[in-house]
Amino acid sequence: MTPFQRSSLAAAIALALPGASMAAVTVQCPGDLNGDAIPDVPVYKVPGDPSSGERQIRCMHLNSGDGFIDMADGKSQYTFGFSDATGVPADTVLDVGLLAAEFPAPDIVLEEGDEFYLTLTNVGLVMRPDLFDPHTVHFHGYPNASAIYDGVPDASIAINQGSSLTYYYNMYQPGTFMYHCHVEATEHMQMGMLGQLWVHPKQNGTAHTYQGRSYNKFAYNDGDGSTGYDVEYGLQLGSFDPDFHDASINVQPLPFANMRDTYPMINGRGYPDTVIPTSLGVNTDSGADSQKISSLITANKGERILLRITNLNVTNYYTVGVAGLPMEVVAQGARLLRGPTGKNLYYKTASVTVGGGEAYDVIIDTRDVDPGTYHLYTTNLYFLSNDQEDFGGMMTEIEINP
Repeated sequence: MTPFQRSSLAAAIALALPGASMAAVTVQCPGDLNGDAIPDVPVYKVPGDPSSGERQIRCMHLNSGDGFIDMADGKSQYTFGFSDATGVPADTVLDVGLLAAEFPAPDIVLEEGDEFYLTLTNVGLVMRPDLFDPHTVHFHGYPNASAIYDGVPDASIAINQGSSLTYYYNMYQPGTFMYHCHVEATEHMQMGMLGQLWVHPKQNGTAHTYQGRSYNKFAYNDGDGSTGYDVEYGLQLGSFDPDFHDASINVQPLPFANMRDTYPMINGRGYPDTVIPTSLGVNTDSGADSQKISSLITANKGERILLRITNLNVTNYYTVGVAGLPMEVVAQGARLLRGPTGKNLYYKTASVTVGGGEAYDVIIDTRDVDPGTYHLYTTNLYFLSNDQEDFGGMMTEIEINP
Protein backbone atom coordinates (compact mmCIF):
# COMPACT_ATOMS: atom_id res chain seq x y z
CA MET A 1 0.00 0.00 0.00
CA THR A 2 1.42 3.38 -0.99
CA PRO A 3 1.67 6.25 1.51
CA PHE A 4 -1.11 8.05 -0.36
CA GLN A 5 -3.37 4.98 -0.13
CA ARG A 6 -2.58 4.72 3.59
CA SER A 7 -3.43 8.38 4.04
CA SER A 8 -6.72 8.01 2.15
CA LEU A 9 -7.67 5.04 4.31
CA ALA A 10 -6.78 6.93 7.48
CA ALA A 11 -8.88 9.88 6.34
CA ALA A 12 -11.86 7.65 5.59
CA ILE A 13 -11.61 5.98 9.01
CA ALA A 14 -11.30 9.32 10.77
CA LEU A 15 -14.33 10.75 9.01
CA ALA A 16 -16.36 7.62 9.78
CA LEU A 17 -15.80 7.83 13.54
CA PRO A 18 -18.86 8.57 15.69
CA GLY A 19 -19.30 12.31 15.99
CA ALA A 20 -17.31 13.09 12.86
CA SER A 21 -20.49 14.34 11.20
CA MET A 22 -20.73 16.97 13.93
CA ALA A 23 -17.50 18.67 12.81
CA ALA A 24 -18.23 22.12 11.52
CA VAL A 25 -16.38 24.88 9.72
CA THR A 26 -17.51 28.39 10.61
CA VAL A 27 -16.06 31.36 8.73
CA GLN A 28 -16.55 34.93 9.89
CA CYS A 29 -16.00 37.58 7.22
CA PRO A 30 -18.10 40.74 6.87
CA GLY A 31 -19.93 40.70 3.56
CA ASP A 32 -19.33 36.97 2.98
CA LEU A 33 -22.64 35.22 2.28
CA ASN A 34 -21.51 31.65 1.55
CA GLY A 35 -18.65 30.98 3.99
CA ASP A 36 -15.75 31.03 1.52
CA ALA A 37 -13.98 34.02 3.18
CA ILE A 38 -14.57 36.23 0.13
CA PRO A 39 -16.96 39.19 0.63
CA ASP A 40 -19.98 39.07 -1.67
CA VAL A 41 -21.25 42.58 -0.89
CA PRO A 42 -19.21 45.82 -0.88
CA VAL A 43 -17.14 46.16 2.26
CA TYR A 44 -13.81 47.46 0.92
CA LYS A 45 -12.99 51.12 0.75
CA VAL A 46 -12.47 52.04 -2.91
CA PRO A 47 -10.83 55.46 -3.39
CA GLY A 48 -13.08 57.80 -5.32
CA ASP A 49 -16.11 55.47 -5.15
CA PRO A 50 -18.64 56.75 -2.57
CA SER A 51 -20.82 53.66 -3.08
CA SER A 52 -18.11 51.29 -1.85
CA GLY A 53 -17.94 49.91 1.67
CA GLU A 54 -16.97 52.07 4.60
CA ARG A 55 -14.55 49.58 6.16
CA GLN A 56 -11.21 48.31 4.88
CA ILE A 57 -11.92 44.58 5.26
CA ARG A 58 -9.65 41.67 4.38
CA CYS A 59 -10.47 38.01 4.95
CA MET A 60 -8.52 34.77 4.66
CA HIS A 61 -9.11 31.13 5.55
CA LEU A 62 -6.26 28.80 6.52
CA ASN A 63 -6.32 25.06 7.17
CA SER A 64 -3.88 23.39 9.55
CA GLY A 65 -2.93 19.76 9.04
CA ASP A 66 -0.15 17.56 7.66
CA GLY A 67 1.40 16.75 4.30
CA PHE A 68 4.64 16.12 2.42
CA ILE A 69 7.18 18.24 0.54
CA ASP A 70 9.98 17.32 -1.88
CA MET A 71 13.53 18.09 -0.83
CA ALA A 72 16.06 19.12 -3.47
CA ASP A 73 17.80 15.74 -3.32
CA GLY A 74 14.53 13.91 -4.06
CA LYS A 75 13.52 12.89 -0.54
CA SER A 76 9.84 13.26 0.31
CA GLN A 77 9.61 14.79 3.79
CA TYR A 78 6.63 14.55 6.17
CA THR A 79 5.44 17.92 7.50
CA PHE A 80 2.83 19.77 9.51
CA GLY A 81 1.64 23.03 8.01
CA PHE A 82 -0.99 25.51 6.88
CA SER A 83 -2.78 25.67 3.53
CA ASP A 84 -4.92 28.36 1.92
CA ALA A 85 -8.64 27.58 1.95
CA THR A 86 -9.78 31.07 0.89
CA GLY A 87 -12.47 30.70 -1.76
CA VAL A 88 -13.30 27.12 -0.73
CA PRO A 89 -16.95 26.62 0.34
CA ALA A 90 -17.19 25.88 4.04
CA ASP A 91 -18.82 22.47 3.53
CA THR A 92 -15.84 21.15 1.53
CA VAL A 93 -12.96 22.65 3.52
CA LEU A 94 -12.29 19.50 5.57
CA ASP A 95 -11.98 17.44 2.38
CA VAL A 96 -9.78 19.92 0.53
CA GLY A 97 -7.52 20.46 3.55
CA LEU A 98 -6.51 16.82 4.10
CA LEU A 99 -2.78 16.29 3.42
CA ALA A 100 -2.63 19.77 1.87
CA ALA A 101 -0.06 21.36 4.22
CA GLU A 102 2.18 23.87 2.43
CA PHE A 103 5.74 24.83 3.28
CA PRO A 104 6.30 27.58 3.78
CA ALA A 105 2.81 28.59 4.83
CA PRO A 106 0.95 30.90 2.41
CA ASP A 107 2.16 34.50 2.44
CA ILE A 108 -0.17 36.95 4.16
CA VAL A 109 0.10 40.38 2.51
CA LEU A 110 -2.00 43.21 3.98
CA GLU A 111 -2.36 46.99 3.92
CA GLU A 112 -2.04 49.35 6.85
CA GLY A 113 -5.56 50.10 8.08
CA ASP A 114 -7.00 46.70 7.15
CA GLU A 115 -9.38 44.94 9.48
CA PHE A 116 -8.20 41.38 8.96
CA TYR A 117 -10.44 38.39 9.64
CA LEU A 118 -8.37 35.18 9.59
CA THR A 119 -10.21 31.90 10.04
CA LEU A 120 -8.17 28.85 11.03
CA THR A 121 -9.67 25.38 10.61
CA ASN A 122 -7.89 22.35 12.10
CA VAL A 123 -8.45 19.47 9.65
CA GLY A 124 -6.35 16.99 11.66
CA LEU A 125 -3.24 14.92 11.00
CA VAL A 126 -4.13 12.23 8.47
CA MET A 127 -0.85 10.32 8.76
CA ARG A 128 -0.90 10.48 12.57
CA PRO A 129 -4.49 9.63 13.59
CA ASP A 130 -3.16 8.91 17.08
CA LEU A 131 -2.42 12.61 17.59
CA PHE A 132 -5.08 15.19 18.43
CA ASP A 133 -2.91 18.29 18.34
CA PRO A 134 -4.66 21.64 18.48
CA HIS A 135 -3.19 24.53 16.46
CA THR A 136 -3.08 28.31 16.57
CA VAL A 137 -1.86 31.27 14.54
CA HIS A 138 0.63 33.56 16.29
CA PHE A 139 1.61 36.82 14.57
CA HIS A 140 5.23 36.88 15.67
CA GLY A 141 6.43 40.36 16.53
CA TYR A 142 3.09 42.04 15.83
CA PRO A 143 1.70 44.17 18.68
CA ASN A 144 -1.67 42.43 19.00
CA ALA A 145 -4.01 44.41 21.21
CA SER A 146 -5.98 41.36 22.39
CA ALA A 147 -4.33 38.37 24.06
CA ILE A 148 -7.16 36.06 23.04
CA TYR A 149 -6.10 36.35 19.40
CA ASP A 150 -2.35 36.10 20.07
CA GLY A 151 -2.12 32.34 19.52
CA VAL A 152 -0.05 31.60 22.63
CA PRO A 153 -2.09 28.77 24.21
CA ASP A 154 -1.39 29.89 27.77
CA ALA A 155 -3.41 33.07 27.27
CA SER A 156 -5.54 32.49 24.17
CA ILE A 157 -7.61 29.90 22.32
CA ALA A 158 -6.24 26.81 20.56
CA ILE A 159 -8.31 25.16 17.82
CA ASN A 160 -9.07 21.45 18.14
CA GLN A 161 -9.52 19.07 15.23
CA GLY A 162 -12.68 19.65 13.22
CA SER A 163 -13.09 23.15 14.62
CA SER A 164 -12.58 26.71 13.42
CA LEU A 165 -11.75 30.05 14.98
CA THR A 166 -11.71 33.46 13.34
CA TYR A 167 -8.94 35.79 14.50
CA TYR A 168 -9.43 39.54 14.26
CA TYR A 169 -6.54 41.95 13.74
CA ASN A 170 -6.34 45.70 13.33
CA MET A 171 -3.40 46.13 10.97
CA TYR A 172 -2.19 49.51 12.12
CA GLN A 173 1.56 48.90 11.90
CA PRO A 174 3.40 48.37 8.59
CA GLY A 175 6.44 46.15 8.33
CA THR A 176 7.77 42.63 7.85
CA PHE A 177 6.51 40.05 10.33
CA MET A 178 6.06 36.27 10.56
CA TYR A 179 3.41 33.84 11.75
CA HIS A 180 3.50 30.32 13.14
CA CYS A 181 1.67 27.80 15.29
CA HIS A 182 2.46 28.36 18.97
CA VAL A 183 1.15 25.02 20.29
CA GLU A 184 4.07 22.74 21.19
CA ALA A 185 6.02 25.39 19.34
CA THR A 186 9.39 23.66 18.97
CA GLU A 187 7.80 20.58 17.42
CA HIS A 188 5.22 22.29 15.24
CA MET A 189 7.68 24.90 13.96
CA GLN A 190 10.34 22.29 13.17
CA MET A 191 7.64 20.35 11.34
CA GLY A 192 6.87 23.33 9.10
CA MET A 193 4.11 25.55 10.52
CA LEU A 194 5.87 28.79 9.51
CA GLY A 195 4.91 31.65 7.20
CA GLN A 196 5.62 35.25 6.26
CA LEU A 197 3.42 38.25 6.91
CA TRP A 198 3.95 41.80 5.75
CA VAL A 199 1.91 44.97 5.94
CA HIS A 200 2.23 47.68 3.29
CA PRO A 201 2.27 51.29 4.59
CA LYS A 202 -0.36 53.96 4.01
CA GLN A 203 2.32 55.96 2.18
CA ASN A 204 1.93 53.58 -0.79
CA GLY A 205 0.33 55.31 -3.74
CA THR A 206 1.75 58.73 -2.86
CA ALA A 207 4.72 59.69 -5.03
CA HIS A 208 7.99 60.60 -3.34
CA THR A 209 11.25 61.42 -5.10
CA TYR A 210 14.42 59.92 -3.65
CA GLN A 211 17.89 60.24 -5.22
CA GLY A 212 16.41 61.53 -8.46
CA ARG A 213 13.78 58.81 -8.87
CA SER A 214 10.08 58.82 -8.08
CA TYR A 215 8.52 55.91 -6.19
CA ASN A 216 4.97 55.06 -5.14
CA LYS A 217 5.72 51.82 -3.27
CA PHE A 218 7.54 51.91 0.06
CA ALA A 219 8.58 49.52 2.80
CA TYR A 220 7.56 51.97 5.54
CA ASN A 221 6.01 55.39 6.07
CA ASP A 222 9.39 57.06 5.71
CA GLY A 223 8.17 60.51 4.64
CA ASP A 224 11.10 61.02 2.28
CA GLY A 225 10.88 58.12 -0.17
CA SER A 226 14.08 56.48 1.15
CA THR A 227 12.43 53.04 1.39
CA GLY A 228 10.97 53.29 -2.10
CA TYR A 229 11.25 50.17 -4.26
CA ASP A 230 10.13 48.73 -7.58
CA VAL A 231 9.82 45.00 -6.78
CA GLU A 232 9.59 43.12 -3.49
CA TYR A 233 10.31 39.53 -2.47
CA GLY A 234 9.82 37.61 0.75
CA LEU A 235 12.63 35.21 1.70
CA GLN A 236 11.93 32.85 4.60
CA LEU A 237 15.14 31.22 5.82
CA GLY A 238 14.86 27.86 7.54
CA SER A 239 15.88 24.23 7.70
CA PHE A 240 14.65 20.75 8.57
CA ASP A 241 16.07 17.87 10.60
CA PRO A 242 15.14 14.79 8.52
CA ASP A 243 15.55 12.44 11.50
CA PHE A 244 12.99 14.47 13.44
CA HIS A 245 10.49 14.41 10.56
CA ASP A 246 11.05 10.68 9.93
CA ALA A 247 10.56 9.92 13.63
CA SER A 248 7.27 11.77 13.54
CA ILE A 249 5.75 9.81 10.68
CA ASN A 250 7.19 6.54 12.02
CA VAL A 251 5.64 7.17 15.45
CA GLN A 252 8.98 7.18 17.24
CA PRO A 253 10.25 9.36 20.12
CA LEU A 254 11.14 12.80 18.79
CA PRO A 255 14.86 13.67 19.11
CA PHE A 256 14.48 17.18 20.54
CA ALA A 257 17.85 17.20 22.32
CA ASN A 258 19.68 15.95 19.21
CA MET A 259 17.91 18.17 16.70
CA ARG A 260 20.32 18.88 13.83
CA ASP A 261 19.02 20.44 10.62
CA THR A 262 20.67 19.24 7.43
CA TYR A 263 18.19 20.59 4.86
CA PRO A 264 18.76 24.38 4.70
CA MET A 265 16.15 26.15 2.57
CA ILE A 266 14.81 29.46 1.30
CA ASN A 267 11.03 29.54 1.03
CA GLY A 268 10.86 25.81 1.64
CA ARG A 269 13.30 24.80 -1.11
CA GLY A 270 16.98 23.97 -1.42
CA TYR A 271 19.06 25.05 -4.42
CA PRO A 272 18.57 24.47 -7.36
CA ASP A 273 14.83 24.15 -6.66
CA THR A 274 14.91 27.69 -5.26
CA VAL A 275 15.23 29.18 -8.75
CA ILE A 276 12.28 27.34 -10.29
CA PRO A 277 9.86 30.24 -10.91
CA THR A 278 6.70 28.21 -10.41
CA SER A 279 5.45 25.79 -7.78
CA LEU A 280 7.24 22.45 -7.56
CA GLY A 281 4.07 20.61 -8.54
CA VAL A 282 2.22 17.74 -6.94
CA ASN A 283 3.97 15.68 -4.28
CA THR A 284 3.47 11.97 -4.99
CA ASP A 285 2.94 11.04 -1.32
CA SER A 286 0.27 13.66 -0.59
CA GLY A 287 -1.26 14.33 -3.99
CA ALA A 288 -1.04 18.06 -3.20
CA ASP A 289 0.85 21.06 -4.56
CA SER A 290 2.67 21.90 -1.34
CA GLN A 291 5.64 24.12 -2.35
CA LYS A 292 4.26 27.13 -4.17
CA ILE A 293 6.62 30.00 -3.30
CA SER A 294 9.65 30.49 -5.51
CA SER A 295 12.85 32.20 -4.33
CA LEU A 296 13.94 33.42 -7.77
CA ILE A 297 14.43 37.22 -7.74
CA THR A 298 14.17 39.22 -10.97
CA ALA A 299 14.47 42.95 -11.69
CA ASN A 300 15.41 45.31 -14.48
CA LYS A 301 18.63 47.31 -14.31
CA GLY A 302 18.03 50.53 -12.41
CA GLU A 303 15.27 49.16 -10.22
CA ARG A 304 15.36 48.89 -6.44
CA ILE A 305 14.63 45.49 -4.95
CA LEU A 306 13.10 45.14 -1.47
CA LEU A 307 13.98 41.84 0.22
CA ARG A 308 11.88 40.94 3.26
CA ILE A 309 14.15 38.42 5.00
CA THR A 310 12.85 36.41 7.96
CA ASN A 311 14.00 33.47 10.07
CA LEU A 312 11.66 31.43 12.29
CA ASN A 313 13.96 28.44 12.58
CA VAL A 314 14.25 26.85 16.02
CA THR A 315 17.86 25.68 15.68
CA ASN A 316 20.08 28.11 13.75
CA TYR A 317 21.11 31.64 12.96
CA TYR A 318 21.77 32.24 9.26
CA THR A 319 24.02 34.74 7.50
CA VAL A 320 23.16 35.57 3.89
CA GLY A 321 24.87 37.85 1.41
CA VAL A 322 24.96 38.73 -2.28
CA ALA A 323 28.28 38.84 -4.10
CA GLY A 324 28.47 41.88 -6.39
CA LEU A 325 25.29 43.68 -5.31
CA PRO A 326 25.06 46.42 -2.65
CA MET A 327 22.77 45.64 0.29
CA GLU A 328 21.26 48.40 2.43
CA VAL A 329 19.43 47.48 5.63
CA VAL A 330 16.56 49.95 6.23
CA ALA A 331 14.62 48.16 8.96
CA GLN A 332 15.01 45.45 11.57
CA GLY A 333 12.26 43.77 13.57
CA ALA A 334 9.60 45.67 11.60
CA ARG A 335 11.07 48.98 12.78
CA LEU A 336 12.47 51.63 10.47
CA LEU A 337 16.10 52.35 11.38
CA ARG A 338 15.84 55.97 12.50
CA GLY A 339 17.41 57.94 15.32
CA PRO A 340 15.49 60.01 17.90
CA THR A 341 15.90 63.15 15.77
CA GLY A 342 14.58 61.41 12.64
CA LYS A 343 17.97 60.76 11.06
CA ASN A 344 18.16 57.69 8.84
CA LEU A 345 20.34 54.98 10.37
CA TYR A 346 20.30 52.74 7.31
CA TYR A 347 23.56 50.93 6.68
CA LYS A 348 25.22 49.18 3.77
CA THR A 349 26.56 45.70 4.29
CA ALA A 350 27.84 42.64 2.47
CA SER A 351 25.77 40.23 4.57
CA VAL A 352 22.96 40.03 7.11
CA THR A 353 22.82 37.63 10.07
CA VAL A 354 19.26 36.67 10.95
CA GLY A 355 18.44 34.94 14.22
CA GLY A 356 15.33 32.93 15.02
CA GLY A 357 12.32 35.23 15.15
CA GLU A 358 14.10 38.13 13.44
CA ALA A 359 13.20 40.10 10.31
CA TYR A 360 15.27 42.43 8.14
CA ASP A 361 14.21 44.73 5.31
CA VAL A 362 17.02 45.03 2.77
CA ILE A 363 17.08 47.20 -0.37
CA ILE A 364 19.31 46.40 -3.34
CA ASP A 365 19.79 49.27 -5.81
CA THR A 366 20.71 48.01 -9.29
CA ARG A 367 21.48 51.35 -10.95
CA ASP A 368 25.24 50.91 -10.91
CA VAL A 369 25.52 47.16 -11.48
CA ASP A 370 25.84 45.15 -14.66
CA PRO A 371 22.96 43.00 -15.90
CA GLY A 372 23.45 39.31 -15.21
CA THR A 373 22.86 36.57 -12.67
CA TYR A 374 23.96 37.05 -9.06
CA HIS A 375 23.70 34.65 -6.15
CA LEU A 376 22.17 35.23 -2.74
CA TYR A 377 23.53 32.53 -0.46
CA THR A 378 24.45 31.71 3.08
CA THR A 379 28.03 32.37 4.10
CA ASN A 380 27.67 29.46 6.53
CA LEU A 381 29.14 27.21 3.86
CA TYR A 382 28.06 23.97 5.53
CA PHE A 383 24.46 25.07 4.82
CA LEU A 384 25.15 24.95 1.07
CA SER A 385 24.00 21.35 0.87
CA ASN A 386 20.85 19.27 0.65
CA ASP A 387 21.50 16.83 3.50
CA GLN A 388 24.36 14.64 2.16
CA GLU A 389 24.26 16.22 -1.31
CA ASP A 390 26.68 19.12 -1.81
CA PHE A 391 26.26 22.24 -3.97
CA GLY A 392 22.72 23.12 -2.90
CA GLY A 393 20.92 24.31 0.19
CA MET A 394 20.37 27.94 1.17
CA MET A 395 21.05 29.71 -2.10
CA THR A 396 19.03 31.41 -4.84
CA GLU A 397 19.62 33.64 -7.85
CA ILE A 398 19.00 37.31 -8.58
CA GLU A 399 18.53 38.00 -12.28
CA ILE A 400 19.14 41.60 -13.37
CA ASN A 401 17.77 42.16 -16.86
CA PRO A 402 19.14 44.88 -19.20
